[in-house]
Order: sequence, then structure tokens, then C-alpha cells
Amino acid sequence: MMGRDDSVPPETGGTAETERAFYGRRKGKRLRPGQEQRLEGALPHLRVALPERGEFLDPPSLFPVPVDEVWLEIGFGGGEHLAAQAEAHPRTGIIGCEPFVNGVVKLLRAVDERALRSVRVWDEDATALLAALPDASLARVYLLYPDPWPKRRQRKRRFVSDASLTEIARVLRPGGHFRFASDIDDYVGWTLVRAARCPHLRWTAEHADDWRRPFPGWPGTRYEAKALAAGRLPSYLTFERVGAD
Repeated sequence: MMGRDDSVPPETGGTAETERAFYGRRKGKRLRPGQEQRLEGALPHLRVALPERGEFLDPPSLFPVPVDEVWLEIGFGGGEHLAAQAEAHPRTGIIGCEPFVNGVVKLLRAVDERALRSVRVWDEDATALLAALPDASLARVYLLYPDPWPKRRQRKRRFVSDASLTEIARVLRPGGHFRFASDIDDYVGWTLVRAARCPHLRWTAEHADDWRRPFPGWPGTRYEAKALAAGRLPSYLTFERVGAD
């Protein structure tokens, strides 16, 4: 997902986030002519335009069709999960963040072939988009199979941090959900520790095996299929937005 190579804010925030990318490479295999045409023709119409500094987006107004609520997927990879959700929930607006060009092209193809009108794309760092969203403006945020940055010296590049979870909690409406999935146990534990420190997120698991069960209506992803084929069991964490600011 978000830059997870298929071939940040620091824990306390600060200006260093502009010097650290949470994703890896921006482009993989060379795009075919048809993909280049799709990228040039479709992306400008679907790309979210961020407002001036100090102003906020109006998420429902980003879509050409009426939507009842808005979701965000951070790092949509090839877009299979996002496209499936958009098809299943046509009255839900979904903003997808993904800086990996090849993944963006795959989503654009799905949007075109399935005539998905409730999808918008941000192809830069997700932190900039989060900062432009108003408080309590989203019903759901997904972070699925993010790059685990497994080496100790790389972990500051993991998307999940105290600062990013605070931002996710801020943009979620009360009762909204943050859904995280990973096949890397260390990253799952990392996320649980930081979510436990966030006063506005509550882990919803009630039974010992809840986090091994996919989310309701889960279409799966190609990363998940690779993990299962390699014998790694994914974990699925759901956190609810609670409390008052």
C-alpha cells in the first residue's frame, strides 16, 4: 500500500515530516502508452485540489454525485479494495491516497471500466490531505498493508505514529472507524501501542480472535493474497472514534 514496494511525522511531529517520505519509489514498470493516456486524461479530473493554507476542504462537495458520507483510504496500492468498496457503496464518497503511479493507473482503469463516480484521488503524501480535512468530516479511514519499514532505522518512516493517529482521530466523526490491516506482527503491535496512547481511539475487539477476522464486506487485496501464500496471517484492527475534544 502506501508506497509498499511491490517489485512522517516523527512521534512528536515537527518540521522533519517534510523531509521523510512514508512511501518508497514513486514509479515502477514503465507505463504503456494507453496507461500514460489514462493518467494524463483521467487523473486531473479525479485529483483532489487542496485549499489554501488555513482553509479546509468540503469533502462531500468533491464528488459529482450526492454522497451520504465520505471515507478515506491511505495507500490504496492497486486500488482493488477501494474500487470494490466504491462499487458496493455508490452513495459513499471515497478519497484514495497513493503516490505510486502504477497503482494510481490501475485504480483509474477500474474507475473507468466500472463507471465509479464516487471516487477521488490524492497522489501525494497523505499527511497534506489529512491536514486539509475538517474535524469530524469522515466516517471511515483505511490503512491497509502499509509499508512496514522493518529495519529499526527505518521505523520513523512508518505511517502510524502518535501524530498521524491524532490527525486520523481528528478527522473522524464520533463513532467513525479507523481500520488497519497488516501481515507484519511487529507493525500490528506498534499500531496497538500507539492507538492505546490516543485518547480518541478505542480498539473495538471484544474476543481474542476478533483481529484475525477480516472486516465485514472485505474484498481482500493482492497484498493479503501474497501474505497468505507466504504463510503470514494478517491482522485486522478496528478503532472507533470516541470522546470529546
